[in-house]
This record gives sequence, C-alpha cells and structure tokens, in this order.
Amino acid sequence: MTDEVVDLLVIGGGPAGLSAVRAYREEGGKGRVVVVCADPDAPYDRPPLSKDFLRGDSSEEDLGLLDEGELSRLEVTWARDRVTGIDVGARRVDTRDGSGFAYRSCVLATGSNPADLPVPGGDDSAVLRLRTLEDSRRLKQAAYGAKTAAVIGSGFIGCEAAASLRRLGLEVILLTDESSPQARRLGDEAGARITGWLRDEGIGLMVDADVTAIESAGTGVRIALDGQDDITADLVLTAVGVHPASDLAAAAGLDLHEGRIVVDTHMQTSAPGVLAAGDVAYAFNTAAGRALAVEHWFDAETMGKVAGKTAAGSPDAQWSDPPGFWSQIGDHWLKYAAWGDGYQEALFEEGDDGAFTVWYQDENGTCVGVLTHQADENYEKAFGLLS
Repeated sequence: MTDEVVDLLVIGGGPAGLSAVRAYREEGGKGRVVVVCADPDAPYDRPPLSKDFLRGDSSEEDLGLLDEGELSRLEVTWARDRVTGIDVGARRVDTRDGSGFAYRSCVLATGSNPADLPVPGGDDSAVLRLRTLEDSRRLKQAAYGAKTAAVIGSGFIGCEAAASLRRLGLEVILLTDESSPQARRLGDEAGARITGWLRDEGIGLMVDADVTAIESAGTGVRIALDGQDDITADLVLTAVGVHPASDLAAAAGLDLHEGRIVVDTHMQTSAPGVLAAGDVAYAFNTAAGRALAVEHWFDAETMGKVAGKTAAGSPDAQWSDPPGFWSQIGDHWLKYAAWGDGYQEALFEEGDDGAFTVWYQDENGTCVGVLTHQADENYEKAFGLLS
C-alpha cells in the first residue's frame, strides 16, 4: 500500500494542533492537511473541565472549539486514529489502523498526560484523573453518586476541581504536601490567600500531607498518610502534575530535554520537516533568550500558531510571548505570567476589596513574574516588564 502524501500532518487535536492548522491556512499554506487525533471527541476547550463544565454550569456544546463548517472551509481531514511510529528519514508515520501517511511537514502536538501518584495504588483505576473531556465526564458522574471527595494535589487543577466538587454538595478535603497551596510556586502570602478561599468554600485542607498508599476500600477509596490517620472518601481525584507525551518523538530519535522535544523559536525540531508545539515542546523564547517548558493553554495555542506559519513557509514566525495562564478557584480569578525561572523575592501588594498583586523579582530586582487578583492593570503592566 502506498502511503497518502499530505502537505501538513498534525499529530494531536488539542489547542496547539488546531492552532497550527488554522495558522497554516491563514499564512497561505496549500495542499492536503490531515490531523491524526486519538481523542474520540471533537476539539474542545479544556480549562472549563475543572470548573463550569464539572459544576454543570456549561454543556458539552459550550466546549467546542470548531466553528460550524470550519474543517470544511479549512479543507482539513480529521482522522480518529493514533500514530504508532514516525520515520523522520522517510517522512512518514504509521497509524494504529494499519494505514500510514507520508508528509512534507509534520507538527507534533501530542500534549501531556496526567502523572500517577508514585505510591502503591497510585495508578489504580478507582483513582480519578482530570485531563480529557472523558475524564471530566467520569468525574462528574462519580460526583453525583458520592457524598465525600478527596483531592490530592494543590496545583491549579486540584484547587479548581476541589472548589467545583464542593459546589456540587460534596464534603471535600484537599491534601497537599506543601505548607499551603501553591506556596512553592507563588509564595507564602499568595498561598495563604488561596487557603482562605478554599476554607471559605467549606473545603477541608490538609497541608504537609505525605500520601504513602491508595487502595480501594468497599465502595470508597482509602488514602494512607505518613504519620497521620488514613482518609477514606467516596471518590479520589489525583492532580499531581503531568508528563509530556513524547514517546513518539523519543522513538523517532528527536532531540529531547527532560522528556520534552527540543525546538527552536520557529518550533522546528532536530529533524527536517518536523515541528513540535505545546506541552510536549521545549521551545526557545526570543524574549526570554532561552528555551522554556510550559504547560499552559494560551501558550500551546501560540506555539501552534508559530508552527503552522513556519510549516507554511513563513521565516518570521517566532515565539516571544511571556508564558502565563488564568485560574478560577470558586469565585476568585488569578492571572499569572512568569518566565518560570523561580524568583528571589515576592513582593505582595494589597489592593482594595481583596485585590492583590504579587511581583516576582530576581536577585537584580528585575521583574520575572506577576500574579494578580482583581488587578488587571498590573497584569497588563507586567507584560511590558517581562517582554
């Protein structure tokens, strides 16, 4: 069988992949475009999965990222399949259904997968995770039949999901190995504010909690803790980070850095004709002057746009935006932008009616990040300082 030759092959249908397709066509990219995506659902907005969709405040129809008839207008074939191998020398891929594609340009937008808690039972099927629409459906269904929930992990997904589960009427406890949620990343004062928001929601918070094992216990799940009493809940959600889905790239021999695909500022990998974007990429940012690993929705879209333009022949498309994201915990919105190097000092600035800003500075007093709550003017100001 002769492989079908496509001008642009995109592996992955998340924000980076879809953005790459759109940018390719907008830049005048010609020829056949195929997206190979293993997710059975049409492209959807992922941030609401831990918030309004989980709470039931929005429907699946509200999540759709495609405009009506958009795939037809873009002349894109969306293949529900999984790529099983890439031959970068021959410029071809194999897929699970036994077919294959030869490509002129290929964008790897494979994203990331939820990490398992590295303890006995951490990968048990009874333990829920939250990454895909199907994950959120499963979590929502489990919540309707539950009275208690335990969320392990105090990152933004954990905090958002805990608040949403509480608003569904469950008794919720959030376990974190930090002294307060996000203290290591955002600082103690920001962590204290998030702690207050969670407790105002009626969420129990267990800090400095070291989970040692998880096991099914009757109709619930038992969490064993080092030096503390076990906790049993009807449902357990782990939100302990992600790992890049770079297995295909590794097997193909692409250059990797700590599990991510090394790309330049144009999103080009070490193999001719192969680009990468989104969570899976370790991409050079021209404003930062170095490569960055980011796991944010907005940045995946931006990197995908750069990859699509590059594939269409643009020599000027570069990634230069400061990474950042927004998070909603209950009724509170946080906006964050930072280079991801860490910081030497966190300057907490109080505003009116609960508003605040945290300015993150390096050892030279240079702004390397900002966190705001109800202080959009400071958030916008920070982008000028970070550029």
